[in-house]
Amino acid sequence: MPYVSLEWLGEHVAVDPKTTVEELAAALVKVGLEEEQIVPPAVQGPLVVGKVLTRDPKEQSNGKVINYCRVDVGQYNDEPGTGKEPSDLPSRGIICGAHNFEVGDYVVVSLPGAVLPGGFEIAARKTYGHVSDGMMCSETELGLAESSEGIIILQDYLDGPVPEVGTDLVSRLGLGEELLEINITPDRGYCFSMRGVAREYSHSTGVAFVDPVEKLEVPAASADAFEVRLEDQAPIRGNVGCDRFATRVLTNLDPAAKTPAWMEKRLIAAGMRPISLIVDVTNYVMLDLGQPLHAYDLAQVAAPIVVRRANEGESLKTLDDVDRQLQVEDLVISDSPEGNTGARILGLAGVMGGASSEVSEATTSVLLEAAHFDGISIARTARRHKLPSEAAKRFERGTDPELPAAALQRAVDLLVEYGGAQVESAVGDVNNTAPRTVIDFDWRFPERLIGVQYTESQVREALTQIGCQIEEAGETWCVTVPSWRPDIEASVHLVEEVARLEGYDQIPSILPQAVAGRGLAPAIRARREVATALCGNHLTQVLSYPFIGAAHDLQMIPAGDTRRRAVRLANPMADDAPFMRTSVLDSLLDVAQRNVARGNENFAIFETGMVTLPDGCEPAELPKSFAPSQEELAQIHRQVPAQPWHLGAVWGGKNAGPAPLNAARDYDWADAVETARLVADVLGAKLVIAAPLYEGEEPTGVNLRALQGQGILPISRESVAPFHPGRVAQLRLRVGKKLQVIGYAGELHPQVVKNYNLPARSVALELDLSVLIEQISGDPFQVKAISTYPVAKEDLAFIVPADLAVGDVLTELKKAAGPLLESVALFDEYRSEQLGADKKSLAFALRMRGQDKTLTAAEIQDIRKRICAQLEKRFGATLRG
Repeated sequence: MPYVSLEWLGEHVAVDPKTTVEELAAALVKVGLEEEQIVPPAVQGPLVVGKVLTRDPKEQSNGKVINYCRVDVGQYNDEPGTGKEPSDLPSRGIICGAHNFEVGDYVVVSLPGAVLPGGFEIAARKTYGHVSDGMMCSETELGLAESSEGIIILQDYLDGPVPEVGTDLVSRLGLGEELLEINITPDRGYCFSMRGVAREYSHSTGVAFVDPVEKLEVPAASADAFEVRLEDQAPIRGNVGCDRFATRVLTNLDPAAKTPAWMEKRLIAAGMRPISLIVDVTNYVMLDLGQPLHAYDLAQVAAPIVVRRANEGESLKTLDDVDRQLQVEDLVISDSPEGNTGARILGLAGVMGGASSEVSEATTSVLLEAAHFDGISIARTARRHKLPSEAAKRFERGTDPELPAAALQRAVDLLVEYGGAQVESAVGDVNNTAPRTVIDFDWRFPERLIGVQYTESQVREALTQIGCQIEEAGETWCVTVPSWRPDIEASVHLVEEVARLEGYDQIPSILPQAVAGRGLAPAIRARREVATALCGNHLTQVLSYPFIGAAHDLQMIPAGDTRRRAVRLANPMADDAPFMRTSVLDSLLDVAQRNVARGNENFAIFETGMVTLPDGCEPAELPKSFAPSQEELAQIHRQVPAQPWHLGAVWGGKNAGPAPLNAARDYDWADAVETARLVADVLGAKLVIAAPLYEGEEPTGVNLRALQGQGILPISRESVAPFHPGRVAQLRLRVGKKLQVIGYAGELHPQVVKNYNLPARSVALELDLSVLIEQISGDPFQVKAISTYPVAKEDLAFIVPADLAVGDVLTELKKAAGPLLESVALFDEYRSEQLGADKKSLAFALRMRGQDKTLTAAEIQDIRKRICAQLEKRFGATLRG
């Protein structure tokens, strides 16, 4: 993420000299630019001006010549005859291996206690027979350059006179500055430049911002410029890969010209390595203005340049010396050697240049390029080739289509100033960019959407600050979006900008009002009621993952069965379970198997969950690197497989019964069938049990009328995996005029029982809960009217048997009290020796209220008597005094 320098930022916006990095971070976070970290100064401790007083070269045994010097460092000098190595001169002794200095030169001295880049601590140490009490520094050692040929000679290095010896140099050399690293969200690509950050700082603080682009004198395009052709035969989603390509030509550039120290310092602070003046200027302009540039050695390029898609089989050696096989979707820059138009590839557009046209130390003529590329195209190429370059980061987030010509002019100015280049008058600019986005906008919309009152002037000022142009047309504004904000496409984006600039902290923290409704959705409520009923019927609910592996083989499901056409996951959680289940039994039988393996051989478990049924759907091809359109979303939704809710249950071993006195018995098919009937009863539906009571096509020897009266439909035996062929019943539900099979209940096939190591004759059930719930009556709920009359409160305490359940008492109490009882709650349960070990006291708080009048004392007393009489009759309860 980008680093922000207060010194650099101050070139574009009026920053108070007293501003700290912490204050800068606080200002930027107000407008959505979050702090990543504050980077401490590269150099800490005493770094001062020194003057070389003596230089004593000494040849070492290894042939190396070192210099023992006495250096005057002002107030840091050792007095004559004192110090770690006494001398007659007020100075310090320093050993130096460089040879580019003479006596009388002014140098940069780091004294003991200083810390240089990389955490290198300076301390006095004895070496080569002398004590070196400091160090004379080079640009490399101070982090001012990647390489250097000797130490810094201040009279040649500094602009202006050299300060007095002993003067601190940390701030003078720009080494004491803290940097702020900020986090840029994908929609704020313009903040990958000092220009963009300065604009946001101005929004936050209100200080003046001066756009550096407006200072540039940009010449118009000319017909005699270097020829460029934009040919994209395969645009992505209708967007051509390049819609603007600007060029400038410079000649007679001094190949020995050095990058100025201030520019190298800024590049290093931004995390970039200085290379050469040409490359450094293109990188600097990118960091400053936000427009990536590329420089070609003009001698290695043949007109015309063609921007096109790569052809099958083409390759390119990029600047990192890697040969890359290109794909037909890659956008490339090509030239035309020997008249072969677009035959030679010069670089991956917007990502990285090629080695064939790279500028070198001998380059004197340069072709500069500034272009506007499609973000999706560049992002795909960068990811495909694993090249997350600084240019690609900016292009994929969206750059300013109106910036290329201005950025080129800035680079040209710098190369003329520091490299002595001559600029050809021809200016190339192939510009096919679309006009700026215009949005119809109601200035009252932010208030309606955000819930904060914004005045018309506040909305206008916020939009104007971000660079919008506003034309009023009645109650609606025509807002022209600034070119550097491609993320603003609709009214809601303008609302977001208003809220951001006015301050998110101005939005009150108010809990949203709940929308009036009826609680849970009917389907969810129905599933909960079913689960509650099954738990009350001594089954245990389980939750399992819907991912399966070889379940269909273990269940003996035939090869042609539709349940085998399971959906395969692209990124499964486990390699041995890559499919979505098509039956709840797929995962429920695994749960039963684990229970048996852990010693729990008597079990009754159930699960309600979704299953995934492909039903002939083919997986949709998802779009890459961009949001799908509404039509594509609709197509994707149509191709999503059906996912109904199913209920499954498995029983194995013995049922001990609900009470200890009940004899244990083996679970059998009746448990599964009766459970299916219980589910139907809970939902108010009626199942028809189709039992396999005969062989063949005709029901011989079967009393059809008697069976149908019991809700049983005799059918011929059939084979339905994973069930026993003669011991499985169809569960049918009348849907319209037809009976629809919604599930099966019965005994599991002996081989399936063996495959899962389950107890013999285990039974199972599975039915389509979604179909069953759809048949629930949609009659409206009857809501009890709210009474406006006062409530009557009464507390009653009863002595009852110690083993009596509170729920039983509440049931009888409500029945006796009648409709005037509004609510009742247990508030105390008391036991004591006085009551006896077989007794306890239960105290209830009653609330009674009439719907059409205030209850009288007599009516309340009558309710009290009825309750006491009912509880005494039913449980032998007595009212405590």
